[in-house]
Amino acid sequence: MIPGNGPVASTMLIAKMPEIGTVTGAQAAALTGLAPVAHDSGTLRGKRAIAGGRHALRHVMFQAALVTAHHNASMKTFADRLRKAGKPHKAIITAVARKLVTIANALCKSRQKWIAATA
Repeated sequence: MIPGNGPVASTMLIAKMPEIGTVTGAQAAALTGLAPVAHDSGTLRGKRAIAGGRHALRHVMFQAALVTAHHNASMKTFADRLRKAGKPHKAIITAVARKLVTIANALCKSRQKWIAATA
């Protein structure tokens, strides 16, 4: 289990995304609705926004991201770096949620447990 990612988020990931561990990180983010979707047409370059995916899972991952951004040292560093860069709060939480999903996917794929980085 990833620190800050509790039993509800872990259970929801397993229940709502049975493909976890068999897809790429980008595919996992798209399945949860946390990947940016382009709104382009011809030469018009629209703004990217998250869309689609499994809504219930996305909402749970947002809540997990709020907790993880405060209680997981590596995610806190990541969130603080985005905050310093001037990113809006929702963009920071979305980025942390996406990173949580990709990390969980990678851990399931490699069948390993979370190991805290030592600096």
